[in-house]
Amino acid sequence: MSFTVTIDVSKQFETPATPGKVFELLADVPRSASHFPDVEKLEPLGGNAFRWIMERIAIGDHTLQQTIYACVYRSDPATLSVDWTPVDGAGNARVEGGWRLAPAGSGTKVQLHTKGTLEVDFPGFLQFLLSPLIEMAFTQKIDRYIENLKEAFKG
Repeated sequence: MSFTVTIDVSKQFETPATPGKVFELLADVPRSASHFPDVEKLEPLGGNAFRWIMERIAIGDHTLQQTIYACVYRSDPATLSVDWTPVDGAGNARVEGGWRLAPAGSGTKVQLHTKGTLEVDFPGFLQFLLSPLIEMAFTQKIDRYIENLKEAFKG
């Protein structure tokens, strides 16, 4: 018997990089994904869809499971936005979200919103203990991703 964990994250930051440079990196899914921690494999599915295969989640000495999901990506240079929607039936998670960019002085204000659900293949009675740990692990990955992107925008 499994349970579902929902993770909803909104982050924003500013970078001295131009909106065009930031958009160029974020709209290039493989290049952007290369900055996301713990990606085991990113598989192109065609039509700007990609399957993400993450490294297994480990909490302490215990390995939980591997997260797999797929999204279709749409980028719009006119609105400086990149959005992703889930591909049905592609793994044990569903992820959606988007980037919104806006000029900020000589740099860029970057906003991320992403929401995901993960089916956890553990008994339901463990949801109370594991859900907060899984949420924390994914939030930390997103924080590391943003820090990695900030470094990439400097270069």
